[in-house]
Amino acid sequence: MTDQLRLMAVHAHPDDESSKGAATMAKYVSEGVDVLVVTCTGGERGSILNPKLQGDQYIEEHIHEVRKKEMDEAREILGVKQEWLGFVDSGLPEGDPLPPLPEGCFALEDVDKAAGELVRKIRAFRPQVITTYDENGGYPHPDHIMTHKISMVAFEGAADREKYPEGEFGPAYQPQKLYYNQGFNRPRTEALHEALLARGMESPYGDWLKRWSEMERTERTLTTHIPCADFFEIRDKALIAHATQIDPDGGWFKVPMELQKEVWPTEEYELAKSLVDTSLPEDDLFAGIRDNA
Repeated sequence: MTDQLRLMAVHAHPDDESSKGAATMAKYVSEGVDVLVVTCTGGERGSILNPKLQGDQYIEEHIHEVRKKEMDEAREILGVKQEWLGFVDSGLPEGDPLPPLPEGCFALEDVDKAAGELVRKIRAFRPQVITTYDENGGYPHPDHIMTHKISMVAFEGAADREKYPEGEFGPAYQPQKLYYNQGFNRPRTEALHEALLARGMESPYGDWLKRWSEMERTERTLTTHIPCADFFEIRDKALIAHATQIDPDGGWFKVPMELQKEVWPTEEYELAKSLVDTSLPEDDLFAGIRDNA
């Protein structure tokens, strides 16, 4: 029945799909599930975070085209489909006070209008399950927060013929479950940190955990743990494909693969909306759906 199952992952920028839920997507692709990544912006205002590529004039002048090629490579590695929503990266404002967001950027779009573009994708692809970000965006980037906003409106709006007429947006359709990505959660971070120290190894997570305590962030409810350790290598390969954003010698890859698989072999999600009966905790995004597909 898996050929009838469809998963849509809504992300803000190219590279987000490879750092959030990539192993989950690769696992479902291997099972025959149809997986579509919707990328809201082109990442045009993203900084070049890989020190090996900083100062490259061609990349700096053609960042949009470069990041599109990176996305193409990551998509092939993960085995997913991918489509652009077509909005312009807002950038991450810095300073005190924060500067205004640039005119015409994604985060300044009308939420209902922007959600309409996602409604088109949902109605065309007809996913039973959608993944996106929580109300904090996972971290407070304006595009991540906007991605959350339009995903919530589109989840309901895809079935709303009055708000989004079928003649313009396609035949109405109601997805059945919506999840927040919660892969960067404190229990996972603490478990890996402690496992590294117990083995006499250096941990990249000490400062993270310190900042976590200082920020006093409310802990999220992890409802769904997807076993996907067999796909961690594919996840990392897809992430490295985003060469402008990821240093292959950086902190992302400091934890030995075998230790990751042993200590924390899952990716986590928070069930935000469900129109089907399911029992928590889950180990399948399609729990409550799969038997009826």
